[in-house]
This record gives sequence, structure tokens and C-alpha cells, in this order.
Amino acid sequence: MAGTAAIVGTDPLTLADLLRVANAPGFDRWQEQVRRTGGCSDPIHLEGMTTTRDAKSGQVLYSYSTQGEPGGRLRVACGNRRASRCPSCAWTYAGDTFHLIRAGLTGDVAKGTPVTVRTHPKVFATLTAPSFGPVHNRPTKGVCRCGTDHPEDSPLLGTALNPGTYDYAGAVLWNNHAGDLWRRFTIYLRREVAARAGLSQKEAAEVCRVSFGKVAEFQKRGAVHFHAIVRLDGPDGPETAPPGWASVALLTDAIQAAANRATVPLPPSGDYP
Repeated sequence: MAGTAAIVGTDPLTLADLLRVANAPGFDRWQEQVRRTGGCSDPIHLEGMTTTRDAKSGQVLYSYSTQGEPGGRLRVACGNRRASRCPSCAWTYAGDTFHLIRAGLTGDVAKGTPVTVRTHPKVFATLTAPSFGPVHNRPTKGVCRCGTDHPEDSPLLGTALNPGTYDYAGAVLWNNHAGDLWRRFTIYLRREVAARAGLSQKEAAEVCRVSFGKVAEFQKRGAVHFHAIVRLDGPDGPETAPPGWASVALLTDAIQAAANRATVPLPPSGDYP
């Protein structure tokens, strides 16, 4: 057994467990569940039953129980977006996001977005956290401020050059309130668009809709930042044309102004005013 395990690249205990599962009566169904989860590395195990009845007659239309599943459990994908937690689900999410963003840029009738959105003003914006202090990095030209040419997999990348002066509290607060900062940014953006069009917010909403598509990701320094596609549509969304005053220049200026205005007031805490 030890020799066979070495050949297939595993240990005897794991190999024995694999053989046990492969020879179990419910192996084919178990394999189907694994396939349906897309190879999720940490699937959710569900137990229980469900019954659907006709509202009037009470007749059972559908009934299902996990008792007939291998191990009495139904496995479903975890859906985690982080590759460090589940590479398979993260890959699926990234692919879905790509197609949604692409549809918002070029149109996709199959996804309910007309191809006319190609002519709508749109801007790709990156909203990044402020500096909390210098960190180890790999600049395009030259070397890191510490004087070292760090390799791509260096564990120092993103860590503080001077931990004693780095604003760790600010970094934590930024990540904790990043979602609210984005929400406030979208509120201010609609106001800024309306102001540049010489309209009230209500008047602007009657002729123009500001549409968003965004993803959030962590930088090497551990700070969340947003990549967003912002598009100006007509009042009923991508199916309607934006007003004549809507332009890329106007949208760009409004985005910059809204980003500068978006803040989250917090009460003082301890040594942090």
C-alpha cells in the first residue's frame, strides 16, 4: 500500500480512504455532487427535507430528502469569492463577473443588455485608499525604498517600511468602512452629475440614470480598493439613451469630485481623535 500511495502522490491513509469512497454504493452520486459544486474545496453540507404542496388541494407536488444522498448530506458550493479560501468558486465568480461587466460595456442581448450601451458615456475608475505609510513594493523602475529588489513572492511586499509610524488604525478603519464609503460615493456622484447638468437631483433622475458595476479587491498592503465601471443611461436604464448633456468629460469630473467628498464620520476612540 505504501508503494502504491507513493506512486499516486499521496500517503497510505489517504489512499485507503479514497478506495473506501470509490467502492461505496453511493460513489456515483457523490461524484456527481462533487462535479456539480465545480470542485469546491469547502462545500456546504445540507441535511433535511423539503415538500411542495398544492395550495388548494394539499397534494404533494414535490418531495426531497437528503436521507437518500451519500452520507445523508447534499453538498453545494460554498460560493466564496476569495481564491485563498476556494480557488474553484473564486474562479467561477471571476468568470461570472467578467461576463456581467463585459455586457455592461458592449451589450449582450442574452443578458438583457442592448448593444446600444456601447455609445453611452462610461468611465473605468479605480478608487484607492490613501497612504497609511510607505510599504515594501516592486516599483516599475528602480528598487524598493528599502534598497532591495524584492522578488514577486517576497513576504515583505505590502508590509510597512517603518512599523512604528505606520497608521495601522487608519488602515483597519478604512477596510471596515469601505462599503459605506462606496455607498456615500454613489450618493455624491448623482449629486455631482446633476449639478454639472444644471439640474436638481430629481430633475436629473427623470432624464438620466447613473449605473455602476464594481469589484473590490485587496492590495498587497492589505487595503481594499474598488474598480468600477460607471455609465450614464437614460431614465429607464440601458434600454434608453442618455440625455445630450451626458458626456465622458462630465462623468469623469463628477467622479473625481464625488470621490473627494465621500467620507465616513466616526466618533473618537481612545487615543484616536
